[in-house]
Amino acid sequence: MINRKTRTLVILSVLASMAVLLSLANWPIFPSAPHLRFETADVPVLIAGFAFGPGAGLLVTFIMAVLMAAITGLDGVVGALMHFLSTGSLVLVASFIYRRFHTLRGAITGLVAGTMAQTVVMPLVNLAIVPIIYGLSRQQVIAMLPILFAFNAVKAGLSSVITFLVYKRVSWLLKGFVAQDEKRKDYGESTERWIF
Repeated sequence: MINRKTRTLVILSVLASMAVLLSLANWPIFPSAPHLRFETADVPVLIAGFAFGPGAGLLVTFIMAVLMAAITGLDGVVGALMHFLSTGSLVLVASFIYRRFHTLRGAITGLVAGTMAQTVVMPLVNLAIVPIIYGLSRQQVIAMLPILFAFNAVKAGLSSVITFLVYKRVSWLLKGFVAQDEKRKDYGESTERWIF
């Protein structure tokens, strides 16, 4: 009999695999910055964080970042680190707030706050890392900050909207698989009864 912990790890592995596959389908948002590409890989990560908590979301983020660096070979360890910080800032804030306030309002607040976190964190990460690793001057990176803010706001915002639309439809499947024949756990839904 597979225990609950093992079933959870199986689900998280599946979500990480989905995130990697979704990362491979990407496209530029702004013509002026074709190297900044949007993909929906953060959606499975957010689902993991919402369903199983911030720790699970960060674990899936880490696996996805490492696998993407290994598969694509883009930017190596630095690319994996920046990917982890980008998605991690979004999922950590969003899932932490949702964990504390397990309601429709909590979900929306978490996603909005997570979007804001990624929007602020990633330009600062670029400002700190890019001049050291890629040889650009700090002034060059500062000139890129407006497009970096815009890109991360759009990327995190779209991922959050998609997560909001699909999570309710898949969460009961994930939690049902983990619970199996055990008595379904009450996940703390409020009187709003929007089972998120």
